[in-house]
Amino acid sequence: MTFPTVDSRTDLSGESAETRPQDPGSYVPGSSGDGFRGASPVRQHPSGRRPAPGHEHQGLKIRPGSPYPRGATWDGIGVNFALHSANADRVELLLFDHADDREPAVTFDLPERTGPIWHGYVTNLRPGQLYGYRVYGPYDPASGHRFNPNKVLLDPYAKAIGRPLRWDDSLFGYHIGSDKADLSFDDRDSAAYAPLGAVVEETFAWGNDRSPAIPWKDTLIYETHVKGLTRRHPDVPESMRGTYLGIASEPIIDHFKDLGVTTVQLLPVHAKLQDRFLLEKGLRNYWGYNTLAYFAPEPEYSSNGPVTAVRDFKMMVRSLHDAGLEVIIDVVYNHTCEGSHLGPTLSLRGIDNQTYYKLHPDDSRYYMDYTGTGNTLDPGDSYVLQLIMDSLRYWVEEMHVDGFRFDLASTLARELYDINMLAPFFKIIQQDPVLSQVKLIAEPWDVGPGGYQVGGFPWQWAEWNGRYRDTVRGYWKGDTGLSGEMATRMAGSSDLYERSGRRPFASINFVTAHDGFTMQDLVSYERKHNQANKEGNRDGHDHNLSTNCGKEGPSNSPTVIECRERRKRSLMATLLLSQGVPMILGGDELSHTRRGNNNPYCQDNEITWYDWDLDEREEEFLDFVKQLTRFRREHPSFRRRHFLSAADTDEGTGDVLWWHPAGRRMEHDDWSDDDLRGFGFLLRGELPDIDARGERLKDESFLVLMNQGNEPIAFTLPEETNELDDKTCQSWTLVPELAEMVDADGPFAPGDTLELGPHLLVALKAER
Repeated sequence: MTFPTVDSRTDLSGESAETRPQDPGSYVPGSSGDGFRGASPVRQHPSGRRPAPGHEHQGLKIRPGSPYPRGATWDGIGVNFALHSANADRVELLLFDHADDREPAVTFDLPERTGPIWHGYVTNLRPGQLYGYRVYGPYDPASGHRFNPNKVLLDPYAKAIGRPLRWDDSLFGYHIGSDKADLSFDDRDSAAYAPLGAVVEETFAWGNDRSPAIPWKDTLIYETHVKGLTRRHPDVPESMRGTYLGIASEPIIDHFKDLGVTTVQLLPVHAKLQDRFLLEKGLRNYWGYNTLAYFAPEPEYSSNGPVTAVRDFKMMVRSLHDAGLEVIIDVVYNHTCEGSHLGPTLSLRGIDNQTYYKLHPDDSRYYMDYTGTGNTLDPGDSYVLQLIMDSLRYWVEEMHVDGFRFDLASTLARELYDINMLAPFFKIIQQDPVLSQVKLIAEPWDVGPGGYQVGGFPWQWAEWNGRYRDTVRGYWKGDTGLSGEMATRMAGSSDLYERSGRRPFASINFVTAHDGFTMQDLVSYERKHNQANKEGNRDGHDHNLSTNCGKEGPSNSPTVIECRERRKRSLMATLLLSQGVPMILGGDELSHTRRGNNNPYCQDNEITWYDWDLDEREEEFLDFVKQLTRFRREHPSFRRRHFLSAADTDEGTGDVLWWHPAGRRMEHDDWSDDDLRGFGFLLRGELPDIDARGERLKDESFLVLMNQGNEPIAFTLPEETNELDDKTCQSWTLVPELAEMVDADGPFAPGDTLELGPHLLVALKAER
């Protein structure tokens, strides 16, 4: 480790390094760092005597420091600490020697307050130092204040978790089980159990790393969990399975490349809390939508304990970038892990509850809950908004991620009750020179009134298209009356996005995601089977829009298996041949089953870990997906920058011509015909798009046909294409990537009949 010379810089201590006398170092230099050595333990109970500013402890000295940057910032000589708390009376900084210490070795009062920010600079600290805070102020839940200096608190800006939480009743600000519940005051010290932050050194050998910057129209997203992806992969080194470095391993990157994905979207990687009630039932929070710290990567996925988490994450990103793959992370800025008014006091609640959370306007003891988790962050507060923006910029600028998927994003648009897409959060994103340039994806709903906002986000945003998911599921399940809706969704959902000036790639198309059935389960179960969650099968959605093809769960019946394979292929083909941005749920390409569990958030086991030991049927489906993604990549007709223009009534021309099985264009009444179990569309190959060189794109003419029913449908093929100049068609040939389950081989003459079997989607190319 190289330290700058003392006279070469001005540090964050508030003094010029040229005039400040050097303090003798009391730490042992090293690359890993676990704080300082040799400092005499000074136990400062909340009621005890506090050291005056400038007090020294064997080489450690605190100085005024700076209010910015917030968090713990090492400058090569010491560490600046800055914490926002508008309503606190006093803030103590606690320094711990080791993760197993039951009390801090040294306690300092933060000596300065600039506005609402408390700060101080401690000399002779280095990366790896463990720290926390005690924050003093009123304990008055009815007024929204929950200060309790007996509780050691995690810095909201901590960039690494140096010690994870260990559950104990002392972590709660009130006496659990008391008659007055959270109105009581608990004076037990949580220092031995609270999570601690760790000071980090942010330098990393990024080299010439840069974002692959995949255009939206060419993007193919793969949603996955860091641990589940590699935990059972036989070719990933055992020490790397389930870690960030496991994703960076050669077998996984080769899989991504072979699969044709461009963008890896990771379920939450912010440091999370393991829920106490789950641990008591022998379960664990697996998904990670339970954020403890917005800057720190989850230490569970590191290769060598918490100290390596930051480095390992950066190594993963650089490896994926080297392979031309983007990295998007799922972020949860709508709530924190502290839960309802009966939750623990771990960080924001004890630092300044009234500032950070949306409190009920009629009774500040309670939280507004638009998330279903017990609390909601308040991005209407400028400092909370700064916390969110600082976190986002950190992950882009320091961790090099390429974008974000925002969990329950409608919450960020809420003011007190109502949703406002002109809220400060969106305005700041729009003008920010860093964040406005990355991929922004909204989960466009929350659990509050009016929270379903599909199609309502600002133009810079893409959205998880929940209407696409439900329509495609329902159609291939066999529900009637969905032909028109299905056509709209496959055409890019112009009804949702075009009027606001957005493009087809505003629609993130998905059939399955982490929440709900996998694709294999979607065709294998009609009902959820969540007994393993130990909630009496009451959790999870009941409206799954799924089918079991005649038998619930696993089956050896050839008829059932064939039905499932047909539907799986049609679901995946629909996803990859639709306009918009497709998102594949990781594991679907492997025919992964969660055994009918549609809410496996607490299943950190083989229910959620991908099984890479594939049988012949599963290998065939994997090959099918690879061929289909390659077909999409090679044909720009299926990834257009502009919405499809409908066929002209008189001329029959247009980007798309919707096709009736009887051999004619679909008419108005056809779309409401419940007896119509199949239809098709003819895509014109002369695209209105231009390539990077300014030349107009041209593709083949493709005819896509679908049969959702249980019986074959005879499709009469078009006599000609709908091209502008040359409409001739000598024959129609099956696209081989989709011809696996079609009985006829072709080619077919114009006007011939193609009998399409049940539950199938096929594509044909016009030969001219």
